[in-house]
Amino acid sequence: MELEPTEPVKVAKRPSVLKRAYDWVIAWSETPYGTVALFVLAFAESSCFPIPPDVLLIALCVGRSKSAFRFAAICTLGSVLGGIAGYGIGLLAFDTIGQPLMKIYDPDQKVFGEVKHLYDTWGFWGVLTAAITPIPYKVFTIASGVFKFSFAQFMLASVLGRGFRFFLVSGLIFWGGDRLKDWIEKYFDWLAWGFLVVLILGFGILKLL
Repeated sequence: MELEPTEPVKVAKRPSVLKRAYDWVIAWSETPYGTVALFVLAFAESSCFPIPPDVLLIALCVGRSKSAFRFAAICTLGSVLGGIAGYGIGLLAFDTIGQPLMKIYDPDQKVFGEVKHLYDTWGFWGVLTAAITPIPYKVFTIASGVFKFSFAQFMLASVLGRGFRFFLVSGLIFWGGDRLKDWIEKYFDWLAWGFLVVLILGFGILKLL
């Protein structure tokens, strides 16, 4: 008796560690502790956690759009306070804590050097650029401490940069609704760069006037 050929058994591919972390973050939006989780995530992402808080912020804003700006404020506060922790790691504990983190997130130290170049070339505006754009914020905060950037400039750039980032996300969802969720996730970095270009052009025009 001939046996009929059978199809090979498909083994489900196990999600990557990053994907599991992403799903874990999103799951918090469906619990009563979503707001607390947002603050903790924003704080941790500023120095060590790989998933940006925008992920949970978007999920919370889509679920409760009327509270979008409150979520943005909580996210900004957590991120700025976490940034202070990152600055302290770079300033006081780079060898023991900061350097191992850099090996994970910036093994070639390219971003580390880019942050230094931005600061040396543009001063405060370089720091603001690093705070807004897709440069990993944890690298930016630790590098700021290592290179002993002006703490006042660091704080101002953090508040403006992170505040812009999170309030932009919340504002778009507040006015655009659920249909913007996937679009924001896909093109957010381009939106950040676009805002930066407009900001630079605006200051250029003011200077000429």
